Amino acid sequence: MATGSPLVLYVQLLLVFDLLTSSTLGLLAGPGQKEPGAPGLRRAKRGWVWNQFFVLEEYTGLDPLYIGKLHSDMDKGDGSIRYILTGEGAGSTFTIDDSTGDIHAIQRLDREVKAQYVLRAQARNRLTDRPLEPESQFIVKIQDINDNEPRFLDGPYRASVPEMSKIGTSVVQVTASDADDPTYGNSARVVYSVLQGQPYFSVDPKNGVVRVSLADMDRETRENYTVVIQAKDMGGQQGGLAGTTTVHIALSDVNDNPPVFGQRLYQMSVPESASPGAVVGQIWAKDRDVGVNSHMTYSVIDGDGRDTFDIGTDPTHTFGVITVRKPLDFEKKQSFTLKIEGANIFVDPAFRQRGPFKDVTIVHVSVEDVDEPPAFDAASYALELREDAEVGTRLRTLSARDPDAANRSVSFSVLSSSDPGRFFYVDVVSGSLITARPLDRETVGWHNITVLAAETDNPSQVSSASVAVKVLDVNDNPPTLPDFLEAFMCENTKAGQRVQTVAAEDLDQPQEGPRFLYSLAPEVVNNPNFTLRDNRDNTAWVLTRRGGWSQQVFYLPIVISDVQPPAHTSTSTLTVRVCSCDHHGNVMTCSPEAYSLPASLSRGALIAILACVLVLLVMILLMLSLRTHRKKPYLCDQEENVHENIVRYDDEGGGEEDTEAFDIAAMWNPREVHPRAKLRKDMMPEIESLSRYVPQARVSGGDGNVQGYVLAKLLEADLDPSAPPYDSLQTYAYEGDGSVAESLSSLQSGLSDGDHEYDHLNDWGPRFRKLAEMYGVLEADHPPAW
Repeated sequence: MATGSPLVLYVQLLLVFDLLTSSTLGLLAGPGQKEPGAPGLRRAKRGWVWNQFFVLEEYTGLDPLYIGKLHSDMDKGDGSIRYILTGEGAGSTFTIDDSTGDIHAIQRLDREVKAQYVLRAQARNRLTDRPLEPESQFIVKIQDINDNEPRFLDGPYRASVPEMSKIGTSVVQVTASDADDPTYGNSARVVYSVLQGQPYFSVDPKNGVVRVSLADMDRETRENYTVVIQAKDMGGQQGGLAGTTTVHIALSDVNDNPPVFGQRLYQMSVPESASPGAVVGQIWAKDRDVGVNSHMTYSVIDGDGRDTFDIGTDPTHTFGVITVRKPLDFEKKQSFTLKIEGANIFVDPAFRQRGPFKDVTIVHVSVEDVDEPPAFDAASYALELREDAEVGTRLRTLSARDPDAANRSVSFSVLSSSDPGRFFYVDVVSGSLITARPLDRETVGWHNITVLAAETDNPSQVSSASVAVKVLDVNDNPPTLPDFLEAFMCENTKAGQRVQTVAAEDLDQPQEGPRFLYSLAPEVVNNPNFTLRDNRDNTAWVLTRRGGWSQQVFYLPIVISDVQPPAHTSTSTLTVRVCSCDHHGNVMTCSPEAYSLPASLSRGALIAILACVLVLLVMILLMLSLRTHRKKPYLCDQEENVHENIVRYDDEGGGEEDTEAFDIAAMWNPREVHPRAKLRKDMMPEIESLSRYVPQARVSGGDGNVQGYVLAKLLEADLDPSAPPYDSLQTYAYEGDGSVAESLSSLQSGLSDGDHEYDHLNDWGPRFRKLAEMYGVLEADHPPAW
């Protein structure tokens, strides 16, 4: 191609148009015109000049869709020029024949997917690949056809409208979208219509607003409706595409129905023992409306029971609940009549003419007689008592009576679980509350007890009353310091410096507050080391009296007393340790407590006291040793009473043939046992006889004298300092009189050598029959007892 030679590019675009439309495409680049003032005829170089090209979407042919043709006037047809197509869809959607310049669409075009494509074209030398003209750009627009039906993107719809709404009331708006081009033809122009739901509802054909088309629709008759809406494009003309959606419409409730009681007279009963607040029964004024439109309020508007009973509503605001307002008494009144009104809480002014929205009924309440428990004159009692009150102090007399006509007697008691310490008791008959143990406010300041009152003949009928007893404080505790009070001071402490601040505590709580006085114990008032200053604010300072200290420990007794009558005093000890400190006053070391000195005693005085204590200990040990070794001889006087002992060994006997276990003679008369008697050496008895230590007194006979005799001997044994420090079983040679059997004891029986006569056992009756058989004196005509 020669330089400056003209280039003419022709593009032939074959378009398929609708029969109603047509389009033509002229020459894109034509011959140039002579410019004014040009010296001669010359063709000017032109750039690419393109129009917008249109092609119909949704081509269904088998061959590629021909779009157009590129041609350069420099193209001689010898194939030296190569046409190139670049841009959107080049190579994938659009192809070009690089020799002829023919452009085809090889993919199905959809305007709803992509409405236009921007392409670039260029002619190049096939051999050198040099551009013959600058690259130019053109646009291929996809022309719409009606291939999409309207769609309801938000369907199906749910809506509600109040019942009894007027015609034309808006319910909901539906919207259909058409993917076709709204700027081209009527493909996207949608018209709405009702397919199902008439005559109740209608729809605006242009904006899709659903409206009420039937007046006075009643929710109580029918609540739910289903409406089918159609959207059709092409302006609703025949051949247009259509889509549908469903609208579910519910009629919402309005208060258009008054409440009505199901009965005009209700019969109820309640026991007289019902407490205030107890439920008697329920009534219901039925309302066909729902929700807040059916909420009811009930009230007693008349009747002789309006002061005795109340009425309210249940949590759902539906039922009227009748409750007891005041205590009932069958003995005073057996029945009541109530006139009750039930009304809607919320009334719609638009439907007030349908009223009145309330109704009235009668309730008859019968009171049933029951056996009631005793009733206290008060539900609770508050009492006060000083903590120094003596045992047996009467606090108050509680009163309770049987409210029934029988007026049975009442017995009182204290609920044990309410008074675990058993500080109080109540008189069973009078109901007087009395102290049973000493009180201590510092231990228990309040006593909350429960007193029970029960019918004497029917203990199951019981009632209770709470009694709160406040224990009033008296000054019965001395002020004290902490149990272990210790202070540290340095060796370089000077005279007059404060060592410790002490503050006492008192368990008592006087109304005007505590007031303490401090002083040193009398024996240390004049000690040379420390003094005490009472600050008159319930604290005191311990001050030094001198300087020049060495590591040592002092015990300083401090006396604290209160001023409330009666005054109490206590003594507490302050331990003062003298330690070695650094120059900042910080404690470094303290000497171990090898000894301690009272603040007022010297070393010599302490040694003298210790010597005296040692001498006393030696004397006590000598006395105990002499007393232990002192022995008393056995008494052999035949006239002295003989005592039997129980001697326990930790082994088991060997039967009648075992003569090594013990000497039976010691059981009969321990005083006559020979010192060299044969005894067990492997075990010593734990108890020795006390008979030789206790003098035996004779007690004359008489009624009831045995008990006195035993008590007298017991007192003698307790008071005898020479008795061994362990218990023993003692028997005494004395028996009471009055028995026809006389004495059966074997004591003193060894003094007689004659045989005993046992014939008199037959005269003692059947209780001694067995004994008579043992001694062989049973009469022959008597059969054996077993």
